[in-house]
Amino acid sequence: MIRDDSSESSTRKRSRTDFEGSAGTSSALNDGQANGSDDTSSEDDIGPALPSSAPKKKRRKLPYEKLYINALPSCQRYSKSLMHKDQLSFLTITPYTDFLITSSVDGVVKFWKKVAVGIEAVKEFRAHLGEIKSVSVSQDGRSYATAGADKTIKIFDVITFDLLAIIQLEAVPRSICYVHRRGGSIPLLAVSEEGGHAISIYDGRGETQRPIHTISSLHRSTVTAMAYNNEHDCAISVDESGMVEYWSPGGAYKKPNSVWEYKSSTDLFAFKKAKSTPTSVVISPNGASFATFSFPDRQVRIFDFTSAKLLRSYDESIATITDMQQAGTSLQKLDDVEFGRRLAVEREIENPALQNKINVIFDESSNFVMYGSIMGVKVINTFTNRVVKVFGKDEPFRPLNLALYQGQPQKKGVVTVSMAASANPLLQEAEERDPMLVTTGSGKVRFYIFTNEEEVSKSTRDVQNEKPKHLNARHQLEAKPTESGNAAIIHTTYGDIHIRLFPEAAPKAVENFVTHSRNGYYNATKFHRIIKKFMIQCGDPLGDGTGGESIWGKEFADEFSTLKHDKPYTVSMANAGPNTNGSQFFITTEKTPWLDNKHTIFGRAVQGLDVVHRIENTKVFKEKPEEHIKIVNIDIV
Repeated sequence: MIRDDSSESSTRKRSRTDFEGSAGTSSALNDGQANGSDDTSSEDDIGPALPSSAPKKKRRKLPYEKLYINALPSCQRYSKSLMHKDQLSFLTITPYTDFLITSSVDGVVKFWKKVAVGIEAVKEFRAHLGEIKSVSVSQDGRSYATAGADKTIKIFDVITFDLLAIIQLEAVPRSICYVHRRGGSIPLLAVSEEGGHAISIYDGRGETQRPIHTISSLHRSTVTAMAYNNEHDCAISVDESGMVEYWSPGGAYKKPNSVWEYKSSTDLFAFKKAKSTPTSVVISPNGASFATFSFPDRQVRIFDFTSAKLLRSYDESIATITDMQQAGTSLQKLDDVEFGRRLAVEREIENPALQNKINVIFDESSNFVMYGSIMGVKVINTFTNRVVKVFGKDEPFRPLNLALYQGQPQKKGVVTVSMAASANPLLQEAEERDPMLVTTGSGKVRFYIFTNEEEVSKSTRDVQNEKPKHLNARHQLEAKPTESGNAAIIHTTYGDIHIRLFPEAAPKAVENFVTHSRNGYYNATKFHRIIKKFMIQCGDPLGDGTGGESIWGKEFADEFSTLKHDKPYTVSMANAGPNTNGSQFFITTEKTPWLDNKHTIFGRAVQGLDVVHRIENTKVFKEKPEEHIKIVNIDIV
């Protein structure tokens, strides 16, 4: 074959020198044409050039954001606080009727009327003999209901602030919610109960003691929270396993057609994946979204209502809080002592008795969410995803339950955003708002009010309108060293166990048990360790045998007496060694003499022994029961 040199010459690779030479010549020509000179050009002219300045990323901006923020209280310190005799549980602002309704753990409900400036006390009820478990207000603000540990539901007329009816239940209620549209002819009240998975629908007027309908196939575990969307005529319910369900309060009680079609296309399994339980659910005023707060991951999640897609999530876990404090990226840098104090309070709210007291609320525009945190009440613009305000960041309480009022108490005019944004002094004066944010505090007998009032006197803002039960707790403790009792009834999901207590033999153990029981510390805790022919163990709020503490916040000493583990059904303190008693206890099912002088005996089961054996014989895996068997609550008699 004859070689074609010309072809080889034309197709061979050019050397770097050749390339640079030709490029340089080309550049020189171009430069000569442009500048009228033969100066050679730099190699920087080859290839694409960078822009003179990088384009700035556009930040999302909410239209009329300033106007919405001005509709919130302006002062970040509370202007006034009022009292109950015991710790506050729930706060409710009634829509359209302008009442603030407060409730406390001793079963007391107070009505306060919103006036031109501030609130005025109207009426007080001792609604329940025990703790108030849940409250709900109707969409029109005319009906209000409370559910108590005394197995009753009380229904109030808000406008006349009068008790209308009492519904007697067979079990302790867990959550209640009005589920009828604004202006509906028959009010409907949904009720879930401890230890059950059904939702019962009652006549919201209390005219009958029997439920109108029972939804029994929707959930498989206890429903912890419910909320109702007036725009879609749809209710949301969540249970202890983390399942979220939509249903319509009427007809077939099924999911409405106006929302998602397939659950697999939603983000409603987020709680199941995170192994968390939503403890509160709230619908935005425009019905377009809903927000939840869950434990133990302590996340605030915001979902689109129609598609059930997750829009935003905010992590308020202790691990994240600690990391941000150490990295210096938190909203406010706290000194180590103050941070340690606040962190201790954060750990306290892990108590199951407090978890359902924490809520998330929307403002009237549905663009902002508010919730309590270690730094105070955070106000977050969900459109721009930025914290726009923090209430009470320097106040000595940890906010839990919130309620927001943004109305105009003097005149109820129709004002558009454009009208409100105009500089019309007469209109502004006629439609002047008096916004009010109300919050409870962890372990506090007061509720705190944030307003527009800037001149706040610390010496007069805390009003002594009540004489609290625990005003001087230390002196009361000295005067009455033990909170005692002779008997208790442990209400479990399997039945009741009656316990005889021995305060003379083990005064500290009995005081610890009685106080925890009365404070609801054992409520919703489970039997976490079961060994057949030996014992059943419970009393750990964490549910895995690693948690729980005494009423004194530290371990207490053993109390050995002449009592022995010489018979079954003995109730003793669980421990991790000598003098390490906390909150956990166990009930034996056989004679266990090897436990003598190792575990403090403070009681014996005398009735409900069949319940003890039913729990003992449940299926277990490595001493852990496969089924969640829980203590509903404990009555001291």
